[in-house]
Amino acid sequence: MRIDHPPSSGLPGILLRQIEPIDMAAWYAYLSLPEVYEHTSWNLHAAADLAPQFEDFASAAPDSIRRMAIVDQATAGVIGTIGFHTVSTANRTAEIAYDLSPAYWGRGIARAVCASVTAWSFSHYGFQRVQAVVLRSNARSARVLAACGYRCEGLLRSYRMVRGRPGDFSIYSRLATDPA
Repeated sequence: MRIDHPPSSGLPGILLRQIEPIDMAAWYAYLSLPEVYEHTSWNLHAAADLAPQFEDFASAAPDSIRRMAIVDQATAGVIGTIGFHTVSTANRTAEIAYDLSPAYWGRGIARAVCASVTAWSFSHYGFQRVQAVVLRSNARSARVLAACGYRCEGLLRSYRMVRGRPGDFSIYSRLATDPA
């Protein structure tokens, strides 16, 4: 689903906008880095492997995937993405997912954007629950979620295939009624 009026990133110099097919190469460039993909369930071999995602982003269905590009305004370059999948308008829930180029790690960008987009999802979409699943090896993402008020609910054993092998994931959630 297109996001025509994205929220503020919460940081000066960082912009959120709808991700577009023109962003595919930049997105793949950092997703393909070992330090990024080793902590995700992505299984990409070329930028073109992301193409089906863009068809889903263009869907007008209420439960469709929503994704935004995180842009460094100084360079106009895509440095990350954030959005929702597994959206259920009936249950008013969604799963948040994000990624960021390692060149921008450690600057508080993921935390600020995650916090901003989560709060926006409660007010804009009326979600009551936003959850995230994190590969057990992804300590950075777990820290981002905790800093954004998400609570760890437990371990999902062999939850998703990770490049052909079952992976254990921790599940986190934040409710609209949780304190900010």
